[in-house]
Amino acid sequence: MLYPRGSESRHIQSLDGMWDFRIDASPNRNLGFEQKWYSGRLSTTGPVIPMAVPSSYNDVTEDKNIRDFVGWAWYDREFFVSNVSQNRRIVLRFGSAHYYAIVYVNGIEAVRHDGGHLPFEADVNALLVVNGPNYVTVAVNNTLSPTTLPPGTISYKTDTSKYPEGYFVQNLQMDFFNYAGIHRHVRLYTTPKTYIDDITVTTTVDFASNKGYVNYAIEVVGDQSGTLKVEVMDKSGTTVATGTTSKGTLQVDNPQLWWPYTMNVNNPAYLYTLKVTLTGTDLDVYRLPIGIRVVNVTSDQFLINNKPFYCHGVDKHEDSDIRGKGLDYALIAKDFNMLKWLGVNCFRTSHYPYAEEILDQADQQGIVIIDESPGVGIKSHNFGNESLSHHLEVMSEMYRRDKNRPAVCMWSVANEPESDAAHAVPYFKSVIGYTKQLDPTRPVSFTCSKDYNNDKCVQFVDVIMINRYYGWYSDTGHPEVIQRHLNTNFMEWRKLYNKPLLVSEFGAGTVAGLHRQPSVAFTEEYQIEVLSQYHQAFDQHIGQFLVGELIWNFADFMTAQNPTRVVGNKKGILTRQRQPKAAAQLVRNRYNAMFNSTFNGDHRLCYL
Repeated sequence: MLYPRGSESRHIQSLDGMWDFRIDASPNRNLGFEQKWYSGRLSTTGPVIPMAVPSSYNDVTEDKNIRDFVGWAWYDREFFVSNVSQNRRIVLRFGSAHYYAIVYVNGIEAVRHDGGHLPFEADVNALLVVNGPNYVTVAVNNTLSPTTLPPGTISYKTDTSKYPEGYFVQNLQMDFFNYAGIHRHVRLYTTPKTYIDDITVTTTVDFASNKGYVNYAIEVVGDQSGTLKVEVMDKSGTTVATGTTSKGTLQVDNPQLWWPYTMNVNNPAYLYTLKVTLTGTDLDVYRLPIGIRVVNVTSDQFLINNKPFYCHGVDKHEDSDIRGKGLDYALIAKDFNMLKWLGVNCFRTSHYPYAEEILDQADQQGIVIIDESPGVGIKSHNFGNESLSHHLEVMSEMYRRDKNRPAVCMWSVANEPESDAAHAVPYFKSVIGYTKQLDPTRPVSFTCSKDYNNDKCVQFVDVIMINRYYGWYSDTGHPEVIQRHLNTNFMEWRKLYNKPLLVSEFGAGTVAGLHRQPSVAFTEEYQIEVLSQYHQAFDQHIGQFLVGELIWNFADFMTAQNPTRVVGNKKGILTRQRQPKAAAQLVRNRYNAMFNSTFNGDHRLCYL
């Protein structure tokens, strides 16, 4: 699925903005379908309110019932299609909607999609009115079940002396708020009737001869008699390689390679443009940004362009005040400025695929991405065939969306599953094997919270990723034991598997502005003590087999209400409003020292 890009042959129309909105709060949550709310304008079915698209609907109003709503939420809006589009292919595309979505155009179903965080689209020519108004209706359901990703369960409260009729509770298996709504762009875009449907690019480099190779495959839908012109263009617009077939390899002499910004300070994140022109009965032009780079893994190194890469990174969430998980360009810009300020060269899309616009910035700014699926909190009762089938489809959708991105250097198929369960073995052997089959050019892993003596699935990964919270979830208040725990844990993993290791989560919760001396849990002083102990342990293994560290978390984020702690996850080194805590300066000093050492010859720290 190619990202919508304007060109000589393609036009894009945004449907973002204020939509009409209402929730279906009926006891069975099915009134909207019973009354066919999609058959006319939503405002005729009852009271509606304006709702921003893209955004999560939860925090936009002052209504607790909307904030905590689980079930079908309904949107609609009016739009027009210009006369010049009537002889073109017209596609309605959603960047994502959480979680299950059904889309109607002028009262007729156009498409449905199972799963949040990933795009879906449909050709809608047959459903449109060209010389008059059209309306699009979207029903979105955020209910999580044992077979969704992420999974969850519903508890029905049947005692009507204590609960209203139809009362139920959504039980989450993940530790973040179940934001819902139309989270990313909604667009109409046009193509010719014969069009470029897909492009797949992989790259290789011959370092001895200083030549880069762009391997491409192009899929055309429609009349196959047209001719193709494929060009690799540098940043100045100069064509450096050309081809005329739908599948081939283009040689680029003396290529500018795509590097993380910490590995090439003068010319990082170099992007070429692959321009594909289809001529014949129709003209179609598509320009795809590409980077020439290779990723490899040895028994003790993570290599980018044959150079060892050390990830000094963070985990993140798509989460902020008011818009929830809704796409926000100002927030994206702020986050990347903060990432660069901290010296971060890598982050994991915990725990779901992030917006394409976020990954665009990673491609353009030279920040490595560990691209993670929404397979978070998978328990032993979730390892059935229906769950596996859905998980495989999600990995396929992720691959199709992100396969051409140079910043995406590793796939993560899950976060903290019950990988010690017997049923986990065939499940993750299938998911990891399928992902490697889709993409043999990138390593595949998952983040493991189980220990070396009970995990059963790390055997299948290319890089061991472990989440460890010594001094927080275990031995709380005792940072002095962290180094001993970590060193023992590292060496035991190393004895079992001769693979590189990355600490994909570590940290401690902190309430911004809470201070105490001597330190206690939740103070800023305690967070610094915990992180310092981890850093000292990491330094003993950098350059041996440890290939990275990801702090949990970049910024505080919203969680479900829980009586055992403050609302929201407070492990960020920034507040939810992106204000630094004291630990942020500690991390900034460490990561920038690593960055600077890259160019001062300190090979132990920079791992280059």
